[in-house]
Formats: sequence, structure tokens, C-alpha cells
Amino acid sequence: MLTLEKPVVMGIINATPDSFYEGHISDTKENLLSRVAKMIVDGASIIDIGGQSTRPGSVQINKNEESDRVLPIIELIHKTFPTTIISIDTYYSKVANEAILAGASMVNDISAGKFDEEMIPIVASAKVPYICMHMQGTPENMQKNPVYEDITNDILTFFIQKVEDCKKAGILDIIIDPGFGFGKTIQHNFTLLKNLKMLSMIGYPILAGLSRKSLINKTLNIDQSKALNGTTVLNTLAIQNEANILRVHDVKEAMETIQLFDAYNNAVLDQNGIDAI
Repeated sequence: MLTLEKPVVMGIINATPDSFYEGHISDTKENLLSRVAKMIVDGASIIDIGGQSTRPGSVQINKNEESDRVLPIIELIHKTFPTTIISIDTYYSKVANEAILAGASMVNDISAGKFDEEMIPIVASAKVPYICMHMQGTPENMQKNPVYEDITNDILTFFIQKVEDCKKAGILDIIIDPGFGFGKTIQHNFTLLKNLKMLSMIGYPILAGLSRKSLINKTLNIDQSKALNGTTVLNTLAIQNEANILRVHDVKEAMETIQLFDAYNNAVLDQNGIDAI
């Protein structure tokens, strides 16, 4: 069971050969389990496993290759940490179904069912939570010239319809992800972050995936290896604007962000404006 009364952290495990972050498909079982164990100890409520690169300009791999990458990892993590919630990050219904059978209990789909018409029915039949993300275009072309009439209103309209489609199909637990960095300019991303709480009017939890994204790197003129501080700042703004799940590479720092924000919200001031805790 996962409660979202206050924000939780989803830790990222990339089963891809081109991951910019530590750990990738060539990891030994020992290294993989060590990284997952650290994420769990640091406070991750969900471990998100992905075998397909979705960075801008990335080339799609087929469903069989993706299955070969992720299924052994899911099986290993599920066997070693049986109570841990595992999410499969895929837009292939075949991979999602196989991952659920292997031990995953949540599906994270960057296409929100757009790339595979069987995805939403498969998730509904499996009765697992579904993270549906907004993306304009595909990973290969999404950053070439993203245009919106009104970024916040356009994405709000998209999710109103998408949630209705999911509900009609029989999906009970829906999480919405505005898709920071997926078919959006830097200005689009910051506008969306500033208006994130508007998405809460739909009535479903919000996932924010801002970890080491290009809006940080390009704004600060740094590379991903130096983007932890920027990630923490944007994660703070995300939970201030009602994000329920932080999808991150750095679990410990995200948990500290949530803990400090919680302490800040619960501070009680006396009549003189002095902290009375």
C-alpha cells in the first residue's frame, strides 16, 4: 500500500547502456542490489525500472530488447526486496504485462497510451496504478520545436480527457505526470512548474520528474553531474506546488527536501512571530 498524504520519492534505475547517471545495464547484480538497497534505506517508496532511453534525440528500441533488459532486473529486485513497490517505465504493453508478472506493481508510461493502444487495457486488467505522462511528439523529435497555445491549459485539457479514458477502461489508480523536458522549452517547463498546482484540480496525484533535467543544466550552464543542487531547488518548488511523487536519481537529498518542507509547513509561530516549537 502506498499513501500520498505527504510527498514520496521514486528512485530511478536505468537499465540502459547510455545512462548519464551512475549505474547502467552492465552493472553486476551486486552493484545493482547495493544501489537499490541504498535507495530503500534512504527512503524511496518506489523503484522505477526503465530499459529504454527517452532523452531528446534517442532512438527507439524494440519491445523484445527492452524486455531482455528490464525483466531480469525486476525479478532480481522483487526476489531480494519483496515488499518494495517496483514501477516499470515503458510504453510497450507487452513489456508492461511481462514486468507485472515478474514483480512490478505499477506502470509508468511516458506516452500515456499513445504509442501502444493496448497499454491502457493491459493496465486496467492488471489492476495496477498507472502513471500517464504528457509528451508532445516522440523522444526522437520532441525538442525540435515544441509549441503550445497555453502550456498549462493545454496540459490540463489533455489530462482531463486522458483521466476519463483511463477511468472508462477500468484503471482505478491514476497518477499524472506533466512531462517536464518532454516536448517543452525551458520557458514551458518553468511556467508549468509555477502553475503545477492547477493540475491538482483534476483530483489525482501528481508526479514531478525534474531530476538533473536539461532545464537545470541549460539555465545554470552546467552538466548533469553538477545538477544536484538545482534539482533540489526545483523539487522544493514542485512539492510547494502540490507534487505528490518526486522521481529522482538522488533519493537521500529528495527525502531531506520533503522532510525540511514538512517541518517548515508545521512550524508554529507565537504572537511575536517567533518559532514556538
